[in-house]
Amino acid sequence: MKFSIQVAVEDCTGCGACVFNCPAKSKTDPTHKAINMVPQIPLRETERENFKFFLSIPELDPAKYNKNTLKGSQLAPHMFEFSGACAGCGETPYVKLLCQLFGDRAVIANATGCSSIYGANLPTTPYTTRQDGLGPAWGNSLFEDNAEYGYGFRLGVDKFKEQAVELLDALKDKLDNKLVDEIVNAPQTNQVEIEEQRKRVASLKEIVKNVNSYEAKRLLELADYLVRKSVWLVGGDGWAYDIGYGGLDHVLADNKNVNVLVLDTEVYSNTGGQASKATAIGAAAKFAFSGKEIEKKDLGMIAMTYGHIYVAKVSLANPAQCIKAFVEAEAYDGPSLIIADAHCIAHGIDMSKGVEQQKLAVNSGYWMLYRFNPDLKEAGKNPLQIDSKEPSISVTEYMKTENRFRAVAKIFPDRAKKLAEIASKKVKARNSLTRQLSEKIDCKE
Repeated sequence: MKFSIQVAVEDCTGCGACVFNCPAKSKTDPTHKAINMVPQIPLRETERENFKFFLSIPELDPAKYNKNTLKGSQLAPHMFEFSGACAGCGETPYVKLLCQLFGDRAVIANATGCSSIYGANLPTTPYTTRQDGLGPAWGNSLFEDNAEYGYGFRLGVDKFKEQAVELLDALKDKLDNKLVDEIVNAPQTNQVEIEEQRKRVASLKEIVKNVNSYEAKRLLELADYLVRKSVWLVGGDGWAYDIGYGGLDHVLADNKNVNVLVLDTEVYSNTGGQASKATAIGAAAKFAFSGKEIEKKDLGMIAMTYGHIYVAKVSLANPAQCIKAFVEAEAYDGPSLIIADAHCIAHGIDMSKGVEQQKLAVNSGYWMLYRFNPDLKEAGKNPLQIDSKEPSISVTEYMKTENRFRAVAKIFPDRAKKLAEIASKKVKARNSLTRQLSEKIDCKE
């Protein structure tokens, strides 16, 4: 079987990130890749027709590939596209991945910020459906209450499912008991099992349509809740670390099955680049023009202290680890928190090389990759797994590659040097503590 990459030339923002990251090079000309930047106008008419044809191709049967893998995930239908975010945005790849993995059943509460603006660029929206019409349900409340808003989604979904099961029991004499038993006890741990449940629910609906009662009509309205829903709370660091933190902490402290995706740009990107509690030591931002002095809040470590929250820190620098974290978080029957490194135009970098910047952050130890899975404790294992290697470059070397740090060095050289030294020590100490916790926690009886 073969696959093709088809470009929507009229929607390309020209960031060049896909070309920069493309690993497939010509054997005769290394500068020529499987995808290349060329003038759009000569290709516009031809590629417009090609894209129409591409959209008509039937989607691949989920049973023929495993979308929980690096390769498989990219064969899944896109349900987030043409967002209108900044060219080369570091947030949108994570939202796209979320929708590819779980979009057919995702219910998303989106905090106000960049992701809510490009997520609802009305009268259009980048959220779309697969060919059968299934896709993410998306809503935006306020900056300060998104966690509570999404928590309400979870409570509502659970209550509707509970009512649907009660109605199944009330109507059991008029339904196919074998089908009802299969629906109630169906495992829904992967895409194939979820699609099988959808078929069962579709069969149930056909039977219920012929039953004339209030209970039957109500069951018809609620039947789709018998298919597992994936609830996600999405937002930036301004929401998760600062303005919405109180609500987020409250929701995570409970034991409901909600998934949190923090798109961490380390700055209030949408409102002009103000410092947040996620802003790094030594970085310039509005209200911290001479470089932020205070260490970045460790949201992941705070969440891990509860013990019952799945926590992961991910980066586009290691896509396999990122996908594994998303899959584990969604499968975990409880609250989960994914903190995603999101490069931003406010960092003062070449946005086509954003993934390269993320690699530097990981290689310096500045952005440590890990997964904390409470389920591992049941097997007597340490729940904390470090996915980063030991640093191969210094934090100071990494800081020199971004204008948010270089700007301070240019105007306040002595202060910048001092802050870089403090940042290096803080990163080293934090990483040392995290590695010790991953090695020395005794989880056995």
